[in-house]
Amino acid sequence: MMAKAASSRPGESHAPTMVDVALRAGVSTMTVSRALKEGSRVSKATREKIMTAVNDLGYVLDQSAGSLSSRKTGFVAAIVPSINNSNFADTARGITDELESTGLQLLLGYTDYTVEKEEKLIEAMFRRRPEGIILTGGAHTDRARRLLKSAGIPVVETWELPAKPIDQVVGFSNEEAMGLLVKTLARKGYRKFGYIGGTTSRDTRGSQRREGFVRAIEELGLPAGRLVSFGVPPISIEQGGQAVVSMLERWPDTEAVLCVSDLSAFGALMECKRRGMRIPQDIAIAGFGDYEVAAFCHPGITTVNVDCYGIGQQAARRLIQVIRGDEKQHGQEIVLTGYRVVEREST
Repeated sequence: MMAKAASSRPGESHAPTMVDVALRAGVSTMTVSRALKEGSRVSKATREKIMTAVNDLGYVLDQSAGSLSSRKTGFVAAIVPSINNSNFADTARGITDELESTGLQLLLGYTDYTVEKEEKLIEAMFRRRPEGIILTGGAHTDRARRLLKSAGIPVVETWELPAKPIDQVVGFSNEEAMGLLVKTLARKGYRKFGYIGGTTSRDTRGSQRREGFVRAIEELGLPAGRLVSFGVPPISIEQGGQAVVSMLERWPDTEAVLCVSDLSAFGALMECKRRGMRIPQDIAIAGFGDYEVAAFCHPGITTVNVDCYGIGQQAARRLIQVIRGDEKQHGQEIVLTGYRVVEREST
């Protein structure tokens, strides 16, 4: 008798099994099992059919102990772009602090800002069957989205507001946050704005901040923004210094430079000081993220605080609610987190 599909999140179908793969490929489960093992003697044609079924269904081989029939493995997974970025470190800390009283442990991976690496991490983590997963951002490969949708566990995307959420979202609009920074400085009298960001779009949050900058400039009727793309994300302190040189060479009358992060803003600030420029009298500089360096450098850097720790806390809270089965008491699927401009001496 065919087993009834269990309800799951996200989506309505159960997580695909080896039986599902076998039915899709038209082979036995034993053949599927052999095909997924290294060095197995399965014909090329049969293996190709099986792998097509695996990819179509989003199946991941379960390497967790067979005795875990309850599927309670005792851990959740989280994927961040970088482990040496203090913002994402704070988010990870928020997750672990929220999990502390639950008995759940955290398995952490980082993508180096590439969706291809994220896909590999998702597959590797799913082999151990986490009870939930937290992701940074909403940009994923097509295969990663299939894996996430078919996993049958809660998925929380963080740090932005994806156009097509997979399941739960805990984040904020990077566009609106950067727009608020532009408008805050415009109220102080600045009119000729420049923006420093990365050269590629693999940092989706950086791209969104750039879009927010451009939109705010247009809405305020200010002179078209001076945009400098420099370095592969995440932009370093050194690259921030190099980028501001490029901007000032092209637009020497720039009044305020807004940067994709506080690290690039710090680099731009130090380069301007090396050149004898007064901050903010000759040029104002602002960043994004409220890193520790922004508060303790001189002059302090105006920035946007996005509550990195709180994002982690609330994402973990959503996972816990769903894992415990009480998400009906908390029906929202999008949790908006706050942001605010922190004004310091650099503007």
